Amino acid sequence: QVQLVESGGGLVQPGGSLRLSCVASGLSLADPYILGWFRQAPGKEREGISCINRNSANTQYVDSVEDRFVISRDNAKNTAFLQINNRKPEDTTVFYCATVRAHLCRLSNTWFDVWGPGTQVTVSS
Repeated sequence: QVQLVESGGGLVQPGGSLRLSCVASGLSLADPYILGWFRQAPGKEREGISCINRNSANTQYVDSVEDRFVISRDNAKNTAFLQINNRKPEDTTVFYCATVRAHLCRLSNTWFDVWGPGTQVTVSS
């Protein structure tokens, strides 16, 4: 059974960096799995933030985060990461990771078929 579990969220102050992790089990990230990060604020639709392919050569970012968020993966550790730089209060939301077996990214929340339970990030002074 394929499972994803996010971690690294919490209550943080504005500024600085935060790195979220997503550990996968039941599959090997050495195989062609896309990993994606999404966010969903209360009352809003889930939004794709970024995705990355197996060899990290193909990545996508939503325009609104491209200069602050960095996606990466460590296939040997079956883990994906999302680094949030210069944290802002508007980053307060639940972050989800997701995966689908494919070769190239697509930032669509209807395309990914396995999701983690999410991790809450709250940015507040």
